[in-house]
Amino acid sequence: MLRILLLCIGWLSLGLGVIGIVLPLLPTTPFVLLSCVCFSKASKHFESWLLNHRYFGTIITNWRSHRVIPSRAKWLAGAMLTFSAITLIFVEMPWIGRVMTWCMLAGVFIFIMTRRSKIAQPE
Repeated sequence: MLRILLLCIGWLSLGLGVIGIVLPLLPTTPFVLLSCVCFSKASKHFESWLLNHRYFGTIITNWRSHRVIPSRAKWLAGAMLTFSAITLIFVEMPWIGRVMTWCMLAGVFIFIMTRRSKIAQPE
């Protein structure tokens, strides 16, 4: 049952990642990474397929081996997080919910921006 759930989450996440390629408000990289984690627990076949994919494979292997997020992905994610934080001003919700959401967005922003953008070259 857990395997089926992980496969469903993996495929849903991968689908959202693919949509994120053409829809600027939806990030691609986090969804692809989540799908790979789900596939690694549920299906070695799908994990292998994703790792060898000509587009997504590079994102995943760079993250797994070097903890690198490409500059373009970092700045797009940062812009979308900032946009989301600003739009919260116009959403009706209790102030505590707004503050908690801003803190979460700030935490994600800080995490993403503090990751390296390029693979360190050996000296």
